[in-house]
Amino acid sequence: MQGFAPRVKAVLGPTNTGKTHLALERMLAHASGIIGFPLRLLARENYDRMVAQKGARLVGLITGEEKIIPPDARWFACTVEAMPLDRHVEFVAVDEIQLCADPDRGHIFTDRLLRARGMVETMFMGAETIRPLIAQLVPDAVIETRPRLSRLHHAGPAKLTRLPPRSAVVAFSAAEVYAIAEMIRRRRGGCAVVMGRLSPRTRNAQVALYQEKEVDFLVATDAIGMGLNMDVDHVGFAGISKFDGHKLRRLTAPEAAQIAGRAGRGMRDGTFGSTGDCPPLPEEMVRAVETHDFEAISQICWRNSELDFTSIDDLLASLLAAPPRRGLVRGNDASDLETLMALARDMEVRNRATGRRRVRQLWDACQIPDFRKIADDSHAALCARVFRHVVEHGHLPADWIGGQIDRLAKIEGDIDTLMQRLSGVRIWSYIVARDDWVRDAPHWQGRARAVEDMISDSLHEKLMQRFVDRRAALLMRRLEEKEGQDLLSAVTGRGEVVVEGHSVGHVAAFSFHPDPAAVGDEKRMVMRAARRALGEEMPRRVGQFEAAPDSEITRTGQHRLLWQDEPVAKLRPGHSVLRPQVEVIGSDYLDGPLRERVRRRCQAFVDAEIASGFAPLLTALEVGRNAPEGRGLLHRLGEGMGIARAEPDDRPQAGAVRLEGGGTAWFLPALLKPQPTALRAALLALSFGVPVPRLPTPSLTAIPAEQPWPRGFAQALGWVEAGPVMLRLDVAEKLAQDLRRGARAAGGRMLLPRGLSSRLSVKAEALPAVLRSLGFRLIPSPGLDPGEYGPPVPPMLTPLSPGRARARAEAEPRPPEPRPDSPFASLAQFRLAKAKAGGRRP
Repeated sequence: MQGFAPRVKAVLGPTNTGKTHLALERMLAHASGIIGFPLRLLARENYDRMVAQKGARLVGLITGEEKIIPPDARWFACTVEAMPLDRHVEFVAVDEIQLCADPDRGHIFTDRLLRARGMVETMFMGAETIRPLIAQLVPDAVIETRPRLSRLHHAGPAKLTRLPPRSAVVAFSAAEVYAIAEMIRRRRGGCAVVMGRLSPRTRNAQVALYQEKEVDFLVATDAIGMGLNMDVDHVGFAGISKFDGHKLRRLTAPEAAQIAGRAGRGMRDGTFGSTGDCPPLPEEMVRAVETHDFEAISQICWRNSELDFTSIDDLLASLLAAPPRRGLVRGNDASDLETLMALARDMEVRNRATGRRRVRQLWDACQIPDFRKIADDSHAALCARVFRHVVEHGHLPADWIGGQIDRLAKIEGDIDTLMQRLSGVRIWSYIVARDDWVRDAPHWQGRARAVEDMISDSLHEKLMQRFVDRRAALLMRRLEEKEGQDLLSAVTGRGEVVVEGHSVGHVAAFSFHPDPAAVGDEKRMVMRAARRALGEEMPRRVGQFEAAPDSEITRTGQHRLLWQDEPVAKLRPGHSVLRPQVEVIGSDYLDGPLRERVRRRCQAFVDAEIASGFAPLLTALEVGRNAPEGRGLLHRLGEGMGIARAEPDDRPQAGAVRLEGGGTAWFLPALLKPQPTALRAALLALSFGVPVPRLPTPSLTAIPAEQPWPRGFAQALGWVEAGPVMLRLDVAEKLAQDLRRGARAAGGRMLLPRGLSSRLSVKAEALPAVLRSLGFRLIPSPGLDPGEYGPPVPPMLTPLSPGRARARAEAEPRPPEPRPDSPFASLAQFRLAKAKAGGRRP
């Protein structure tokens, strides 16, 4: 191409000036052309655009790893390294020409600047900073400056959780990208991820996620600075330092501008700023980015392209030659040169690399790109093996190629493992793209591409699984659109709440349980979505609850009422122990009228349970209204739920009501059965403010005196204190009556009946104390012949006189009257004592 004197033009300016679009239009207007891009994925992206305009038959793609060259191809999209300079075309263009100053790849761009020419037209696109050097090194170039189509404003620092939608967050290491993406997933629903190590297929899939608004955020490395055109409104810098492969250094202002320039598309303005742990951007950097005013590049990187292949040493000498002109400097040693230096020390390689042809073959092998960058000698060993096979056999063994590709054809592992495999596949894609190294190159290229696509798809899925919550992203976006009025929501028959096709949780009774995977902002967003979804569901559920039979409602030991295994209300003491009140458990989804309907249904359930369990008592109380002579006793009976402490002036026969007992207490026998006893325990526990305690087995007649119950609880349940034990009230009353009748019939005293301790289920040594508590004492039995009666001679039992019984009872320690915790005290006494104890007026 050097023999021509074509028109050379440099189109310079900041990002979003339409430079690349202009170059593609100019190229396709010519009969043929080549355009070089800095990244493989950009070459692929623009190849697809060219195919859309000209058809696949006329468009080619040439990168290190991929070659699509139809026989009739006239226009080519390439990476800068892969531009075929020996092909004569009318138009040649190189994008991002300011990369001539890059220490690692700059010598490639500089070579294209000095040597790549179209027969009719040549165009270089890039930043304004390279203008002086183009004018110096390519004096015949016409330089045109294009202004940015939109403005770029500094928005200042912002937290990750406060970034506006359509934001790109830029970090400078994979670890930072992952950490930021995880946080955005938790707080904002998810993000797309773009890194330089992704394959074009994975990168395009991730960008499509963002472009199609499945997610509103993009987290990327500085790879997005190179021509990735997306609908980004804001760029947030998560850092201003990067490791450039050699050292950690601060971003330059032009680098920051290249990245920040991704914000704003067409005529729409963009913003940039810092985010996360990044300190505020320096004022001088902000000013330079906003005004596009940067210090010009003073020198660019160069490496000799006129190579001497006489020997390895001559090749090295030519590669290490000093720059011939002012403004050109040597950059960092590229990986191909480092590989050549390593292999030059290998005597086996030296012995094979004799003559110009084999030295050139060695140099070709050294140019295999080291995409893995694992910092050992494995890459040099691979290049040496390729060289050896080419020298000895003229091609690479098919079984070796197949084995290496198959070894990489796996989709197991994490994101980093898959990206490492992608790097390995890219190396083999480069190798099998050399048809002078590989027999049946199209077959192996297709095989390598299939493995790359397989890994790329798996990588995309793993990135989605880790960094995207489709449900949260969708709901967040829809809730922001018209305040969510058009949300499609439903509640399934199983109680699953579905919003816009995504399950957000489930509803039980009147409570919504969000998906436990939703946390932070996502949980709040799910709750908002569910509130709209349940707006029509809750009235239906309340109606269903009102119609439900009592068998579907459950009362718990914690004084809660359950429906569908979900608490709907709790009980609290009412005006009477038999009239507890219902308090509906708070729900964000029940308004006042709905809450009242739920309360009335719960109150009806509680009233029905009490009416059923205490039917004999309620009947007695009703009868007592017409029997003034027993009204006081019946009143106490109502307060004690069927049990009332006996008083001297009690009249137990009130109309048709028949009570039993009278020694310690009066009681209705039917209310000592297990079901009424359990209900009495629940209502007592409610009045005491404690959970329902565990009750003794109904078959027991005696239990230990020490129980983990509140004071007075045992008596209220129907147990009588009897020394070391407590006796069931009906058993104690019947026993006392039987013993008194027997003693009266025997003249005031009687022999202690045999088997009495077994009958009471108490130990024999505890029997005297039990009998004393019941009003009896034991005395010796004089005048009985042990031979006639049979040893041992039982003692005599005699009732205590009423006065002595009262004296003995008064001698027992008693709590001060009134006993507020005694169920035999009236509710009014209980409240009075409780108020006095707290220093309050009743």
